[in-house]
Amino acid sequence: MPSDQTRTAILDAAERLYADRGFADVTLRDIVAAADVNLAAVNYHFGSKDELIAELFVTRSLATNRERLNELKAAEAAGGGRAEIDAILRALVGPTLRGCLGPDNERSAAARFMIRASIESVPPIRRIKNREIDHLRKFAAAMRRSLPGRDAVELYWGLHFALAMAHQTIRDSERLIKLSEGLCDLNDVQGIIERIVAVSVMALTGREAERTTPARLLARDAR
Repeated sequence: MPSDQTRTAILDAAERLYADRGFADVTLRDIVAAADVNLAAVNYHFGSKDELIAELFVTRSLATNRERLNELKAAEAAGGGRAEIDAILRALVGPTLRGCLGPDNERSAAARFMIRASIESVPPIRRIKNREIDHLRKFAAAMRRSLPGRDAVELYWGLHFALAMAHQTIRDSERLIKLSEGLCDLNDVQGIIERIVAVSVMALTGREAERTTPARLLARDAR
């Protein structure tokens, strides 16, 4: 098997296994068996189990963060350099929630891996999260431009709480369904995004956010 195909096979197998069983219960031998490669190939391409986990997490995170920053850039361009606070928060939490929830991804291996990464605190992922914060600084700067009168500390807490609500929703989605006896629809991803944005805007400004209407609802109402 060519080197690049071997690397891809290892990553795909590791992502599936970690998504299904968690980080602690999967060994490198499990991964090489699923990828149909030898242990030396894993050591050659990644060096260790921690480096393999880090590679997977960074790859998925980069895609999400790129989407976040593209949405933030578009929101600021639409606002002439200063986006509305609800648009900033929507760009912050939307890509993560769309990537992990809803029928579109059908709980893909990538989505389940990122959910697992959110639930289980393992050292390589924790180190990356604590180190890679430059994209969040750009959101904090955009929030300062949007709400120049707000104390910087309050804006940082607002950003933190918005992220916390998104990650908690991803982590405990099944419990919320059981608790609400199915009333809370976890497939309505845009509705979830708007709820988190609304609560965050209310906390920061004392006013309600201007909600966007999902295209599927507009189509339904037009019938």
